[in-house]
Amino acid sequence: MECPCETALPIGHVARLGSAAVSVLLVGVAGGSGSGKSTIARSIVEALPSHHVASIEHDAYYRDLSHLTHEERARVNFDHPDSLDNELFIQHLDALKAGRAIDKPRYDFARHTRVTEVEHMEPAPIIVVEGILVLALEPIRSRLDVKLYVDTDADIRLMRRIRRDLEHRGRTFAQVRSQYYETVRPMHMAFVEPSKRFADVIIPEGGHNRVAREMILAHMQKFVRELGERRSPTSDWPPSGGA
Repeated sequence: MECPCETALPIGHVARLGSAAVSVLLVGVAGGSGSGKSTIARSIVEALPSHHVASIEHDAYYRDLSHLTHEERARVNFDHPDSLDNELFIQHLDALKAGRAIDKPRYDFARHTRVTEVEHMEPAPIIVVEGILVLALEPIRSRLDVKLYVDTDADIRLMRRIRRDLEHRGRTFAQVRSQYYETVRPMHMAFVEPSKRFADVIIPEGGHNRVAREMILAHMQKFVRELGERRSPTSDWPPSGGA
């Protein structure tokens, strides 16, 4: 039987975090566009009680391009790290780690602009941090307690991306094809694929890998149990020092 995932650290690494002085676990989920990382992130969130877990998506932090024309926005390389407001993202990660709530931005992918409304996000013991570049950028990567990389073949990722962009992001097939060859594939090779070496666990085939998914969920659940055992019966969330 093939191993359901590759580990850069012993699989018990995640569980041992529960016995360390960690009260907020930042779990990074990276991988190429269409790899299934959102499925893995969502499965973690859905498997845990809502007061124990929250999620934050790196692609909600694209820079606002409302000052550009629509044609100029369409020419921006959205797969390069500079297209994201990484400074704000890191500030929000630090706030959540400290037990403070944030107001997460919301992004309109059809118009390439931020919307006026924000999403209020409360801290939680487990924060799932999802994005194609969360392992590629050292200031983000260094803040993650657990680093997962979802590894899926390029042809499968491309088909998923085409379907997503056509059905949910208002793109034409010509736009999707052009963006893939001009920015998506080159940036994947330059930033995303090399970041795989920083992962604690590599998951082949994303959310369809049931065995790997269940192994990871078991360790997340163990962390929550051990965190509860470390707290006194009268202690409250968030941890002291939080808002």
